[in-house]
Amino acid sequence: MFTSVLMIEKALTSADVEFVTTLHGDEPVRFHLLLQPRGDQADRLLRAIDDVALGEIDQVAREADTPEGEEALALGERALEVSLAALHHAGCEAQGRLIEDHPLDALQVLVDEISADEVIVLTDPHYVEEFFHRDWASRARHRVGVPVLKLFSHSKA
Repeated sequence: MFTSVLMIEKALTSADVEFVTTLHGDEPVRFHLLLQPRGDQADRLLRAIDDVALGEIDQVAREADTPEGEEALALGERALEVSLAALHHAGCEAQGRLIEDHPLDALQVLVDEISADEVIVLTDPHYVEEFFHRDWASRARHRVGVPVLKLFSHSKA
């Protein structure tokens, strides 16, 4: 069985589930999800710059409404539940946990703990962080010792 760590920042869509569950053909995959709620993962300025870069000017004004703290944590717990249920429904073994701080430290610990075969980072585009190679995937490639695949989510943030 192939073991993948899947880093996400919001609930998986049905398209995301189909995408990640078919990456390895007919080989069974066990997923370990790490979810860090978006409100705790990047500051508002970077998110606003990303919105401008994507041409989503109306989103810039809504960045102040992005949940943070306890509210983001509650939404993250629900997103994790939904994602795990979707993977189970697709016939995959899956378990997960929320990350409140230091996502790359948590990733390293999990990869070592479960002897993961790969890491899949599934996020929305974060152009500023990607440009400077400060996004999760770029930084994880230098830490975890397994292949890291970066995919973009099939839904809006």
